[in-house]
Amino acid sequence: MNTLQLFNHRIHIRVALIAVVQLLWLVGSVYAAVFIRFGMRMASIGEAQTLLFVQAVLFAALVQLCLIALGVHHPQRQGGHLQVVLRVIASFVLAGVGLSIVFFVLPVLYFGRGITILASFISLVGVLALQLSDYRWRSRHQAGWRVLFYGAGANAATMLSRLRRNIDYAYFTLAGCVPVAEEQVQVDAGLVRDADESLLDYARAQRINEIVVVMDDRRKHFPSHDLLACRMAGIHVSDPLTFYECQTGQVKTELLSPHWLIFSAGFGQTRIHDAIKRGLDLVFALILLAVFSPFMLLTMASIVREDGWGAPVLFSQTRVGRDGRTFRIYKFRSMRTDAEAEAKAQWAQQDDPRITRAGVFMRKHRLDELPQLFNVIKGDMSLVGPRPERPEFVSDLSEKFPYYFVRHRVRPGITGWAQLGYPYGASEEDANAKLQFDLYYVKNRSTFLDFLILLGTIEVVLTRKGSR
Repeated sequence: MNTLQLFNHRIHIRVALIAVVQLLWLVGSVYAAVFIRFGMRMASIGEAQTLLFVQAVLFAALVQLCLIALGVHHPQRQGGHLQVVLRVIASFVLAGVGLSIVFFVLPVLYFGRGITILASFISLVGVLALQLSDYRWRSRHQAGWRVLFYGAGANAATMLSRLRRNIDYAYFTLAGCVPVAEEQVQVDAGLVRDADESLLDYARAQRINEIVVVMDDRRKHFPSHDLLACRMAGIHVSDPLTFYECQTGQVKTELLSPHWLIFSAGFGQTRIHDAIKRGLDLVFALILLAVFSPFMLLTMASIVREDGWGAPVLFSQTRVGRDGRTFRIYKFRSMRTDAEAEAKAQWAQQDDPRITRAGVFMRKHRLDELPQLFNVIKGDMSLVGPRPERPEFVSDLSEKFPYYFVRHRVRPGITGWAQLGYPYGASEEDANAKLQFDLYYVKNRSTFLDFLILLGTIEVVLTRKGSR
């Protein structure tokens, strides 16, 4: 497999290796800066050397977190060389702000302006070189992990319909699809491959690393002997759902079955994990309330200024939470008071005329979501989880998508895995696409994944991705 599992979350091996090399470079940049600044007089043994190591690790960790937060390590990031450069530079600017705060709170960790500038310059050059080299290599070469689809029918066509962008093949190369007897070919003819010899011989000849079994009906002509031979020869064999999950961070609903949900790893959490998550929610919600309280006051003032003292500042609405229980969600009001005068639930649309002038700004910067921190403190929501939907929408979506109920097995969140991977949803098709991200989160949720989502939300807020 070209991914590794870290705390239930799948990470591409190439991304992990680049992150490790980058982290080592960042640590080394501090030592190089100290050597350039002081030469052989640099701290030698004892307390000073220990402090320098702590400072170097702090610098490296903070920069690395900012790089992750702004999507530099995202396995399927879009954009050209300029986007790579801008993301890296923005990450260093954000890290500089973070370092200033840390040095103000803990002045003992401050290693001087000269060393800070030198370390930042050395690390910036190295990170840019590494990221640009990786981007250049991926744009000019096919990925080394070669995948063969066994099957060329409806399931294969459905899978390929979701893997239609170039960035979807950033970390694997599709070698083709082997048709199965009595199965109608529904993929592009250019992808059909005839394995005249045994499947193992063909896979070896084509240097196949993984075979994905995408047959329409496994009860007929299932090549158990051939697949077992491939498996014993070191070639990975996987089902389409597992393959899609590992490569995209989604669970493909079109191929989902009760059997896979029941027997696949995941979808289970302990009371200890739930208690830890609840404790962290409370602590961070209180911290965020303290940090963003000035912005909340300004937001309230902008609403009052536009609509007058008589108009409501907050907006509440019934949403569906954990285990299907309903609750009242709170937001800053961003729409007119008569937004749903017809008493009918409506999806928010692009450039929705119901949104006020103050609401446009609030929605772009997600300020309207801040009152949901009170929902987190109350226990109706979590910081991270699937976004809660209205009962009217849930009723319709549950009828159209049989496994929609699975997302209600956890507390809904202010932000979630779907918010990082998909823009604002305003239709049933969007809801299905977001459901695939939500199912991945429910299956693989962990404190580590929550942390990654919170970091990724920084990019969503700063770039206004998916705002409407």
